[in-house]
Amino acid sequence: MTLHDLLEPLLRPAFHLGAVPTSWAELIGFATGALNVYLVVRQNIWNWPIGAVNVIFLGLVFLDGGLYADAALQVVYVALQCYGWYVWMYGGAERDALPVRRTRRAEWAGVGVAGAVATAVMTWVLVAFTDSTVPFWDAVTTALSLMATYGMSRKLLESWWLWIAADLIYIPLYWHKDLHLTSVLYVLFLALCVSGLIAWRRDLTGRAPVAETVA
Repeated sequence: MTLHDLLEPLLRPAFHLGAVPTSWAELIGFATGALNVYLVVRQNIWNWPIGAVNVIFLGLVFLDGGLYADAALQVVYVALQCYGWYVWMYGGAERDALPVRRTRRAEWAGVGVAGAVATAVMTWVLVAFTDSTVPFWDAVTTALSLMATYGMSRKLLESWWLWIAADLIYIPLYWHKDLHLTSVLYVLFLALCVSGLIAWRRDLTGRAPVAETVA
């Protein structure tokens, strides 16, 4: 039995939205993705292992839909989920719970430069070596997602803004690629990101001010 034989059942239609089929992988990705973001908003550490399951299934969906950068991103996400799980568990002062904080100017500069370079490189790769029909949008959303995931692993408040920016692009992009359920999922993600931004900001302002240089 080949790998394709093992994965093929997950790409079979679970149901149809109008004339557009929705695969089992997309359906599972929808459910685990919604739960994952809800747990992030609640600062529940179990968001990381559930997030790992989510990105594996969405990786199959994106690969099947020709979103190659997004598919490759899911592989990176598995490593980032493990990293985030570790940091949330042991990354605070004296190995206690990691607190929410604002992003420092140096962090913004580093993340911004890395995101711009990643977008340019991935756009070139997708144009030169794949049949992607949306190379720039695939690349820029991938870069924004990586930037946001890094920020989330450090509990940086402004990482929610990066997720919001990515979701505003993902929603029409996935709809254009006939991934309608995933597009609806990202509408839900957008609402949860706004909720997360408000909840984390409330948590930050509810604690004693920490002396730090912010963006």
